[in-house]
Amino acid sequence: MKIVPASEFALKREVEYGSAEQNDRVKRIIEEVRQEGDAALRRLAEQLDGVRVGELRVTEAEIEAAYREVDESFLAAIREAAVNVRRFHEKQMRTSWMDLQADGSILGQVIRPLRRVGLYVPGGKAAYPSSVLMNAIPAQVAGVPEIVMVTPPATAGVEGINPHILVAAAEAGVREIYRVGGAQAIAALAYGTESIAPADKIVGPGNIYVALAKRYVFGAVDIDSIAGPSEIVVLADDSADAGYIAADLLSQAEHDEMASAILITPSAELAEAVRLEVDRQLALLPRRKIAEKSIRDYGAILTVASLAEGVDAVNRLAPEHLEILVREPFQYLSAIENAGAIFLGPYSSEPVGDYFAGPNHVLPTNGTARFSSPLNVDDFIKKSSVIYYSKEALLRDGEKIMTLARHEGLEAHARAIQIRLEKEGNARG
Repeated sequence: MKIVPASEFALKREVEYGSAEQNDRVKRIIEEVRQEGDAALRRLAEQLDGVRVGELRVTEAEIEAAYREVDESFLAAIREAAVNVRRFHEKQMRTSWMDLQADGSILGQVIRPLRRVGLYVPGGKAAYPSSVLMNAIPAQVAGVPEIVMVTPPATAGVEGINPHILVAAAEAGVREIYRVGGAQAIAALAYGTESIAPADKIVGPGNIYVALAKRYVFGAVDIDSIAGPSEIVVLADDSADAGYIAADLLSQAEHDEMASAILITPSAELAEAVRLEVDRQLALLPRRKIAEKSIRDYGAILTVASLAEGVDAVNRLAPEHLEILVREPFQYLSAIENAGAIFLGPYSSEPVGDYFAGPNHVLPTNGTARFSSPLNVDDFIKKSSVIYYSKEALLRDGEKIMTLARHEGLEAHARAIQIRLEKEGNARG
């Protein structure tokens, strides 16, 4: 793991735009699904996944069978995690409001949940039950009445779907599940087929084809984001434990060859200790090849003159995950402007947030923490403005409204007000 001055470091970030061939392929898949519906979904499952799909929808019997395949420790853990996630997100709830003016006018905002949300869950070798909770529960808390999940058919689990995914979905309250994945699943959620009704928003991670499909259908439906590789930055002083830091850096490096894991510290001794500890722990990892490439290509230890300079570096990087491992971590919290999730102190390891604490682990990547937030209840609601203007208010403000309309060259706007002023003004006189 290279040690470099922070002033000389620039993080290489991979933005998933895809090749021309990948984009063309995604467009073809989406058009096939739009034109042929379920038939295209079945044909593409056989062509791309090597799986023959009969009934697209997962049955209640399959969900019940999944419960028999998971062990009790998993079930207990996923249930407690779901309680924590739900409790955290319930605190984010907004309410509609109305403001009665002295003249009788009413201004306000009505908040409603989206009607139908589609959740994409990766399948095959990658199975993330925790992501099911993180995507489904905020939508449920928001009051979304229809949450539908799609996940690719695979060769293992209950009827080709990982049983842990099915159990997590059921625990999160999702019972409408379809065995379809890839760009074709995104097309089905966006435009609908004979079996799958279209959604208003699509959330959840996926491979490059899923990411490109989400980009392609955006506008027909809303999406959560186009997620990049995982990121972690650790800001630490000489009080931090090198073993803890190395373990936390590797917890992200094992995700993806393009994941980034960065330590920022003013301590040369800690920098060297972490470098050695990363090498030691790396040799013992089951996913060593993935983590090794991540550390080599995107990992770094950045040296700074002070923790204040380290905070500046953090804000420039705008990481997905930030750990602050210093003597007084809360002292630096207010200075952090850009980070998806902030973990304070030696016992707040990043996996605590990934799995159990309650805050959402769907976080902004690729530096987008500069302007975006973790997935939350607000992502599953919509707001309508409410305007009830009284006669008194219109007679008072009408001339000003017409002035602004005419300055913009919109005479019909002005006349819509003028006709009321002429009639109501005369009536009042």
